[in-house]
Amino acid sequence: MTAETPVIVEHGPITTITINRPRVKNALNGEAWRLLGEALNAAADDTEVRVVVLTGAGGDFCAGADLADRSGRPAHPLPNMHRVNKVAQAIHDLPKPTVAKVDGVAVGAGMNLAIGCDLVVATPRARFSEIFARRGLSLDLGGSWLLPKLVGLRQAQRLALLADFVQGEEARELGLVTWVVEPEKIDAFVDDLTGKLLAGPPVALAQNKQLVNAAVDMTLAQALQAEARAQTVNQGGEDPGAAREAFVNKTEPVFTGRWRA
Repeated sequence: MTAETPVIVEHGPITTITINRPRVKNALNGEAWRLLGEALNAAADDTEVRVVVLTGAGGDFCAGADLADRSGRPAHPLPNMHRVNKVAQAIHDLPKPTVAKVDGVAVGAGMNLAIGCDLVVATPRARFSEIFARRGLSLDLGGSWLLPKLVGLRQAQRLALLADFVQGEEARELGLVTWVVEPEKIDAFVDDLTGKLLAGPPVALAQNKQLVNAAVDMTLAQALQAEARAQTVNQGGEDPGAAREAFVNKTEPVFTGRWRA
């Protein structure tokens, strides 16, 4: 990976987006924010992409926004925050499973990039912090929305007000992390995980992601209506039939996500 490219995209059905500014623990400058947003939007629009992995180069995930970077910033900070917000929304709305592969620091906006993904795989030495209060700032990149949903109000208040650092296993116990894997095993673990997601039914996975994300703000009646609509979409495709045929024949289904003609 070259130091000149702040975000590197490895294209394919499993697309890996790597933040590549290891000299500053992958803190995101203006160019990196722009490229990250473009990569996420491109993955959303590319029908060949089935899974997206977000990670960092050089042993760290992301140290958040690069507060030392002043290049390309508008005269007022609000437009810059709009650009940042679009990245958070793109991760949330991406109609494909997202996996954060986290080693080293994931702090500030970097923590919220990670926990905004659908699945989070971290090492025991991964360090998470909503570090904003230590910088005289408040939560951003969706942290105020994500934290209470993931860890509950009391722990969210602790993390936001004290800006505590929590490491891999505690982060898993809190609900910030899905799995904790030793550093030498994390690549193989993520490869196996993304292989399973790649083999899954893309339309149904997209529906499940949207349903789960939306249901936390719904009544039961609203969730049931959303499930009915999603199931109707699924039944219009080829994948349920492929699953039934595979079940009868005792084989593994091949899911394509194609609409039934």
